[in-house]
Amino acid sequence: NDRLKEMRDRILDRSLAEISQTTLNGHREKRTPQNANVTFHLVEGESITLHLDMRGFAVSTGSACFSRSLEASHVIAGIGGDHERAHGSVRFTLGRYNTMEEADAVVDAISEVVENLRKISPLGKGGLK
Repeated sequence: NDRLKEMRDRILDRSLAEISQTTLNGHREKRTPQNANVTFHLVEGESITLHLDMRGFAVSTGSACFSRSLEASHVIAGIGGDHERAHGSVRFTLGRYNTMEEADAVVDAISEVVENLRKISPLGKGGLK
């Protein structure tokens, strides 16, 4: 679906451009149109997920089949990612009811959340900007 791909690409483009120390997980084009998986280095994906949930956004740290597991994603490991990259990853899954405004709003929120978490994270102190 072109609309889902457009929203996914907006989330990816803005996240990678506006949030330092951010890595796309997987191939840029060879992926489903509704999925984006990004690592925000120097913070835990689980912390990001909780903070976004409090702001009304539903994201995850992995697929539904591993949602109860705290294990690092075997998919991230499979594409060469290390433990830190796997644990800092956040998965965005879009659906037909999502809007471009929501795509922008989640990036605005995640930018603020990541910045705040890095300020208090022992990994983020003195980290790369």
